[in-house]
Amino acid sequence: MNANAKPEIRAFFDEATNTVSYLVTDPATRKAAVIDPVLDFDPRSGKLQTSGADAILAAASEARAEIVWILETHAHADHLSSAQYLKDKTGARIGIGDHIGEVQKIFSPVFNQKPAASDGAEFDVLFHDGENFEIGALAVEVLATPGHTPACISYKIGDAVFVGDTLFMPDYGTARADFPGGDARTLYRSIRKLLALPPATRLFMCHDYKPANRDTYAWETTVADERARNVHIHDGVGEEEFVALRQARDATLAAPVLLLPSIQVNIHAGHLPQAESNGRRYLKIPLTVADDVDAVL
Repeated sequence: MNANAKPEIRAFFDEATNTVSYLVTDPATRKAAVIDPVLDFDPRSGKLQTSGADAILAAASEARAEIVWILETHAHADHLSSAQYLKDKTGARIGIGDHIGEVQKIFSPVFNQKPAASDGAEFDVLFHDGENFEIGALAVEVLATPGHTPACISYKIGDAVFVGDTLFMPDYGTARADFPGGDARTLYRSIRKLLALPPATRLFMCHDYKPANRDTYAWETTVADERARNVHIHDGVGEEEFVALRQARDATLAAPVLLLPSIQVNIHAGHLPQAESNGRRYLKIPLTVADDVDAVL
């Protein structure tokens, strides 16, 4: 195992959800991990496709890389995970942070799911803060970075850290913290934990939304650049200032388009709901109905 080895990193950008997935390969052994893979989902038709996941599989084959891990940074609320599809194709293990049970407990009642789904058992491995494991000869360190959700983690692989939704590019800022279980103060402390890493550490985002003053999408930056330029949390921004800014901004944000479809799949490691008596699978959309309307509908 080489703690200083530099991984091969290939990014895959899904513009429909502004999500970046990664194929991370150990150059010595050709073992690889996929981080935050996307399942293509059209909310207008309910159609599922695997073109994004298939592109990752094709790239791995071309690079002669063997996918042995599928790593989730958290239970995403903006895209469906293709973790189960990739596991079926590769035999890789699916890992996520060990606080996923908290997220399951929060959201299972929303969809009237069985309360038994609250221990993360659908995932193969639950990582705790500070845990170490390997991708071939690459050393991986797990960093707990909650705040966006209680279960968010980042993966430090050599000189690279995959930060999930904790941070965005410096000109876009930071993740929202208003989902159930999220907390702006906790998010601030998680980000400061990341920004205490060596300045040259490379940071890889899970999303990019390309602000109006930038022409191209981007997802790689450094600790030094975030500390110097991040519009929400550059050096000099204190905890109280950040919390006030984050809470004010979150109050203006609409729910992600794929929030309800994504969560009920992703808290179960990418498993779709079981087929019903007609052989079809269904995603639930809980309704919020005013009392006077509910009485007449």
